[in-house]
Parts: sequence; C-alpha cells; structure tokens
Amino acid sequence: MSRDGTLKLPFLTPIRAQGRSTNQIETDILSQLLSEDFYEDAPRLSVRISDFASVSVGVSGAVFEPHAVEIGGVQGDNIDALRQGALGASTEGRNLSVALRAAGGVRPDADISAVEVRRNGTLYRLDMRGVFEGKNAVDVMLLTGDEIRVPSRQCFQEDLMRPSPISPPGVSLFLSNLTQPATNNASSAVGRDVREIPYGTRYLQAVIDTNCVGGSRTTSADRSSVLFSRNPVTGVSVVIERDIEDLLRRADRDDYDPYLLPGDALACYDSTVTNITEIGRALSVIGAVTLLR
Repeated sequence: MSRDGTLKLPFLTPIRAQGRSTNQIETDILSQLLSEDFYEDAPRLSVRISDFASVSVGVSGAVFEPHAVEIGGVQGDNIDALRQGALGASTEGRNLSVALRAAGGVRPDADISAVEVRRNGTLYRLDMRGVFEGKNAVDVMLLTGDEIRVPSRQCFQEDLMRPSPISPPGVSLFLSNLTQPATNNASSAVGRDVREIPYGTRYLQAVIDTNCVGGSRTTSADRSSVLFSRNPVTGVSVVIERDIEDLLRRADRDDYDPYLLPGDALACYDSTVTNITEIGRALSVIGAVTLLR
C-alpha cells in the first residue's frame, strides 16, 4: 500500500484503496486479472486489512492547540504481529477522539454536540456528548484531508472539566515554589520547567501539590500565591492572587477556587515573617564579611 492510498501489485494498474471497502478492492483486482488474461476463470481472492496507515487532518475551533495533526499508523517497528495475524486491523488510532486529543483536547467552551467533520466537500455534524455521559459516542474513523472543527458555546461549561477521551491528557503547570519550609525546588519535587497535574485540578489543589501549604503557623501562615492564566475564549491574560489561608477557608466557593488550564503558571510567596528572617540572615552574612575585612 502506498502513502497516496493506492494498492500497487505486480503487473497490475494501481488500485485506489482509500475510502473503499475490501469487497470493492477485490472486485477491481479480479477484473484486472481476468482482463489481462492472467486467469481464464475468476480465481478465489480475499483482501483483508492488516493495518491502517496514518492520516493527516486539520483540527480547529474550540481546542487548546488547533493545528494539523498526524494520527494512527505504525510507529517504527512497533507492530502487533498477533493482531495482524488474526486479521484484526484496528481503527482506534485514526478515530475522531484521537485527533481532538492530539490537538490539545477540547476547551471548556466547546460545543461537543455538533462537532463538524468536512470530507470531500460534505459537512457532517457529530454528537460526542456520550463521552461525558457514559454512553456510546459517535467516534468515526478519519481519512487524510478531513477537516475537523469544534464550535464554541462562548461560555464556560464545568461539566467538561474532567478527564475523558477528548479532554487534554493533563495540565502542564509552570511553577515557582516558595523558599520555606522547602529550601529549594529540588527538595520540593518541583521540576525545572513544568509539572504534570490531572485535567480538572483546581487552584487550591495545585497550591497544596506544590508544597505551598502547611508548616509552622508562626512563620508560614501568611503565605500567598499568584495564578497566571489566559481566557481560552477571548485570549485575555488573567492574574489571580490569593492569600493561602483565605483560600483554604473559602475552598467551598468555586468562583474563588478556579480550575487550572493548560499553560497556567503558579507562583508561591513566603510569609512576611519568613521574608524578614531572610533579610536578617542576609544582613548577618554581610556583617560577617565586613568584620573579616
């Protein structure tokens, strides 16, 4: 099978396979075998799919990373010989849900009841609400050249802020951690660049996950944190600052404890007591250096 979707066999004219059934391909092969006098009578012939090639499709609209994606196909030498031997070709790697996830997943403003798939000039609207409702969802196999567009409802939908086959695989959160009680980011298990957290995580959960909560009340209670986010619908940047103790007391208020989105950044600031202590420590070092001179 060639990348252009045609089946090329020795001594036969290339046969178009993409978008056609195996019965149609069998008919074309038999027709050529008889017309070219390879056989006088129609031989027994069976065409089966051993695996599907990758496809390139465009994804736009209410997804976090709209762009052209390539999905499906065999990656390198990663071939499932047992499945191929059992003639068990799978379309899952080329399904609509895979394309949406490869484009960053659907945004919380997405209208998943009318996902658009344009193929050869024909527009199809598919209802994918089943992935969030525990029902069978329409999840079609895609072909190269398909165009997918997810409409926007222009409003935030909390029921889409949870893991699903079409949600972001997680949130890569950019972090800047506090000095105390953890002495550095390494001991706080904070990576150099980002940290992965589950999709649907809230502000307070991320603050706890980054070791910004707890410690001695006399030195750590007056901490604060800042969330840097961007509205996925308008593209406007948002800065949210919270006193951590206040955030803990208002954890039951959803408007005070927002969800985190891919690309968000979180910074934690130490308490006033800790800051004064650090200033005193710096002054002590400077004084010691002066005396040595």
